[in-house]
Amino acid sequence: MWIHIAVFFLTFIFMEFMAWFSHKYIMHGFMWHFHADHHKKDHDSWFERNDAFFIIYAVISIGFFLLWRYDILEIGLAIGLGIFAYGCAYFMVHDIFIHQRFKMFRNADNPYAKAVRRAHKMHHKHTGKEDGECFGMLVVPYKYFRESFKNKKPMAKKNTADSQI
Repeated sequence: MWIHIAVFFLTFIFMEFMAWFSHKYIMHGFMWHFHADHHKKDHDSWFERNDAFFIIYAVISIGFFLLWRYDILEIGLAIGLGIFAYGCAYFMVHDIFIHQRFKMFRNADNPYAKAVRRAHKMHHKHTGKEDGECFGMLVVPYKYFRESFKNKKPMAKKNTADSQI
């Protein structure tokens, strides 16, 4: 059981690297056609061609479930669940939190949330295939954390005289 738990977490962590790699070299490479509408919308649909990448990773995850189900790969379930969990996290962070495809988590005010949004904003300042930056999702460059801590407004102090009445 501990091996399966470790494989699950290692798969989840590895998926951040895979997201960075596929975003930089595949989405901004030979499959740019599917990703381009994410940088510069060229249609009226709520769906984007870029959503095809969710389907690709879902098929890979399902493939590992099937390898486990048919006793071909014992850790297939752990790998498939790790990929699935990363896909859920990616959807929550990228599509809901950052791009607000569903109007939720609009007022998140912590340094990590601000760093993730800032890094993604820097990625989207490039509307073309070339010269991109910040291709990861959950792990962002430290400079954006520094910015978010530097720009954090101190909380207003509570007036202790008023609270003693």
